Amino acid sequence: MTDTRGQQPPYQMFGGEQPAPQQAGQPYHPPQAYPSPGGTQGGQQQQPAQPAGAGSGAAVRRPRTGARTTPRTRKARLRVAKADPWSVMKVSFLLSIALGVCTVVAAAVLWMVMDAMGVFSTVGGTISEATGSNESNGFDLQSFLSLPRVLIFTSVIAVIDVVLATALATLGAFIYNLSAGFVGGVELTLAEDE
Repeated sequence: MTDTRGQQPPYQMFGGEQPAPQQAGQPYHPPQAYPSPGGTQGGQQQQPAQPAGAGSGAAVRRPRTGARTTPRTRKARLRVAKADPWSVMKVSFLLSIALGVCTVVAAAVLWMVMDAMGVFSTVGGTISEATGSNESNGFDLQSFLSLPRVLIFTSVIAVIDVVLATALATLGAFIYNLSAGFVGGVELTLAEDE
């Protein structure tokens, strides 16, 4: 196939530069966007850069001094569209068991501290004097608030707390799913660590 367009003007490159004519016997070197200092471009030796007012037509590209060096923090806005009730129930069950164990331990420690300070004996003596009569000694606070009785009462409260917290969290997940269908759910803005 032959070219019938006739004589075409040479291609014009970016910045008004003309491509260097390729000489016979030399390998082809494509033009580079930014010349490397001291290197070759297109098989020709680069000339050292001259300062801007020294008569050269091409300006020297210099880096910006006020360039920002810290990376920009990416942020993403996400929406919690649905809470799985089964996973909410499992997590709330484990957290309420941990809270129940902490309640029992805290009650035992508090009872031991109050017993070591003599609170039960002092308050129990005052109550037995106030409620006592000639034929009876009155109400015995120390036997009523013994450690086993306090721990049993606290354990019952902890078990009730586990059942109620698990049921309420699961019911809350169902209610959240219903309300998220109307209003779209809770929106969160997440950002990467710097």
